[in-house]
Amino acid sequence: MTRRDYLGSFELMVLLAVMQLEDDAYGVPIARTIEDTTGRPVALGSVYAALDRLQARGLLESSLGDPTPERGGRAKRFFQVSARGAQAASESRRTFTMLWQDLPDPGGNPA
Repeated sequence: MTRRDYLGSFELMVLLAVMQLEDDAYGVPIARTIEDTTGRPVALGSVYAALDRLQARGLLESSLGDPTPERGGRAKRFFQVSARGAQAASESRRTFTMLWQDLPDPGGNPA
């Protein structure tokens, strides 16, 4: 991976939330999944900005759903992880796992 290929922690969380949500991955459920997992509030604008960055890098693909009356006739944009995105997530997991190996426990217990 080149330096530009590394995912930031929030981008990785967004990518993983999209993977978890599968066919229901659009802005609000993505933000809710991250909030539920981390216990911290997530700005919807930050989610959309990360989705745009990930899509521009070819890690996500998107499609428009049908317009709905609840949304004033607007369609939802659904996101799917691309093959390249799945590879980036796997590489991040592998990298973090290797970095955590042999690290002492932050509580002072040996690994």
